[in-house]
Amino acid sequence: MIQGSIVALVTPMDSNGNIDNDSLKKLVEFHIEQDTDAIVAVGTTGESATLDEDEHCAVIEAIVQFVDGRIPVIAGTGANSTTEAIALTKRAKQVGADACLLVTPYYNKPTQQGLYLHFKAIAEAVGIPQILYNVPGRTACDMLPETVGRLANIDNIIGVKEATGDLERVRQIRELCGEDFALYSGDDATSRKFCLLGGNGVITVTGNIAPKLMHEMVLASISGNRQLAELIDKKLAGLHQQLFVQSNPIPVKWAVAEMGLIDQGIRLPLTWLTEDRYDAVSKAMQQAAAI
Repeated sequence: MIQGSIVALVTPMDSNGNIDNDSLKKLVEFHIEQDTDAIVAVGTTGESATLDEDEHCAVIEAIVQFVDGRIPVIAGTGANSTTEAIALTKRAKQVGADACLLVTPYYNKPTQQGLYLHFKAIAEAVGIPQILYNVPGRTACDMLPETVGRLANIDNIIGVKEATGDLERVRQIRELCGEDFALYSGDDATSRKFCLLGGNGVITVTGNIAPKLMHEMVLASISGNRQLAELIDKKLAGLHQQLFVQSNPIPVKWAVAEMGLIDQGIRLPLTWLTEDRYDAVSKAMQQAAAI
């Protein structure tokens, strides 16, 4: 089971929006040095919505190559079309990803049965470990614990990223899916409590900025060291808040650029962080000793 602090990596771009592979390699080395436990390639934070299919798969392949087996790579391959999600997942497997992260279909609002059949079809089509991703705040689609429980019976569906912030779901999903099913928080602000309640880790935005602290906080939470986890999380609390003052990944890309790891590149319709937010994000970075 993949556990710990799993960073949803930003996709570096130059000022014209072109993907910057040199900076991508530098980011991978930074995260391995800082004890990040695994990387998600081309998730929401990696701007999956603005990359075409070839770019999407090229970034996954580059990250797999740069990581070179040192930590797991989870490829974001979800789509609101089942056939597209299957195609992306097949290509992620071909380039060597360890697992795939599949967001619930957005915009078209499938029923719970539709969600079940969607993920079942992908799992049956591609023999790679698959992690479900529920984030109704972005997709307008909430996959209920009962549906996750049904999907957990499929061998290569191994876990779920639950980003509602509803901590009651940790208990519900664990009861429905058993101890061998991985539960990942998708909400940095509640990730400490999520892991203390029995979660296996967090797929994190904050970890882009303070990877070692996130690793230590999640490790303490998983092991039940409540006091240490709370102490570390206090240093991270500003980032948990300020990295979402504008749509993700706008603030986090600005912050990673401030750290000198990437250039100021982002793709429309996303725009660069507005100047009125600079001080607050900088203060949160200082609190976490990121700058």
